[in-house]
Amino acid sequence: MPELPVQLREFRYPEDYAAVISLWNNAGPGIHVRRSDEPAEIQKKMLRDPDLFLVAEAGGMLIGSVIGGFDGRRGLIYHLAVDATLRQRGIGSLLMDEVERRLKDKGCIRCYLMVAAGNDGAFQFYEDRNWERMETIYTYCKDL
Repeated sequence: MPELPVQLREFRYPEDYAAVISLWNNAGPGIHVRRSDEPAEIQKKMLRDPDLFLVAEAGGMLIGSVIGGFDGRRGLIYHLAVDATLRQRGIGSLLMDEVERRLKDKGCIRCYLMVAAGNDGAFQFYEDRNWERMETIYTYCKDL
């Protein structure tokens, strides 16, 4: 595969919003765009820790994203996505390496992420990066 010059940078609102929503909507079964991804909610994210919302660019196109969250104690990873035509080139790993580094720099010592059932490629990706599947914890949610 030819080398793709990829640059990571922080997400810019509102300039990147349409491109990142398109990326998420076309990412396949692993990302579910919900109410928390609407503009007003993304603006809230940008006020809290904008340095943990990263995008990957190549050739002037937004080709990947990841969102990290940190509550002062634990971290959480959301919406790791790479353009389907550019997967298996290390872009997801670049994004994860950087968001993990930034979380660690903030003092985060444990981080979580969720993977949609049936997203076997994601299971393997994270397990290859030394993430452990937690068989003893169930995730619950509630819309407020």
